[in-house]
Amino acid sequence: MRLPNRPFANQGGVVVLAHRGWSGRFPENTMLAFRKAAELPIDGLEMDIHSTRDGVLVVCHDPMVDRTTDGTGAIQDYTLAELQQLDAGYQFTLDGGQTYPFRGRGITIPTLAEVFEAFPHLWINVDIKQKEPSIVRPFCQLIRDHGLSENLAVGSFSNKTVKTFRRACPEVVRVASLLETLWLYLLSKIYLDGLYRGRARAVQVPPVEEKYRLTIATPRFIQAAHRNNTAVHLWTINEKEEMRRFIDMGVDGLITNFPDRALEVLGRL
Repeated sequence: MRLPNRPFANQGGVVVLAHRGWSGRFPENTMLAFRKAAELPIDGLEMDIHSTRDGVLVVCHDPMVDRTTDGTGAIQDYTLAELQQLDAGYQFTLDGGQTYPFRGRGITIPTLAEVFEAFPHLWINVDIKQKEPSIVRPFCQLIRDHGLSENLAVGSFSNKTVKTFRRACPEVVRVASLLETLWLYLLSKIYLDGLYRGRARAVQVPPVEEKYRLTIATPRFIQAAHRNNTAVHLWTINEKEEMRRFIDMGVDGLITNFPDRALEVLGRL
């Protein structure tokens, strides 16, 4: 019997996680993108974290500020006060660079604490981007300070970071590490997924792993995950046709830049 898998297996169907907020319409990983996504009937927010020079956890995908702001350099080299002088809407464009509608509107890189305080009603999916120095312990403490251990899932592309976080914060829902995901994938390919011993409650993967040219999102992989009480979330799924195909395949969640599209496909908007 498959056990309840909250928060990943939505009793009403597929979960919709807004990737960096409503990032297809608003500057990614900003309070504006998160607030606009939260106005929709989504299930959760997905975001990435780093630490400033003075040890404050902030929400940003890249280690550098160049791609999304009017600044340059590494987040780790900025204090929070310096970082929040940057315009986090500066580089956002919807028309290939003809216009930049969010420049000069006071949009800043938010702290993780701000996000926690603003959205206590939503599931929050955090990807730990910074490897060194480790930000696991202050992150774990922040989760506990806000009482979000049961409303949050944490992953990382670093297997070492995943292990360190699980030791520090064992009560938080597990997202499969890269190694665990690869192991499940390989076992499913040879019909030996019964040997899988991972305890993650979800795997979050792209449909195709480009580096090794592996098609991960297959009925066999999804069934293998489900037999191991593990939900399957796919990222980053932005086109409606693709959403429908993976929903029909049996995925448990869509991580998307366009949560409105996913909700429309699911008949929830």
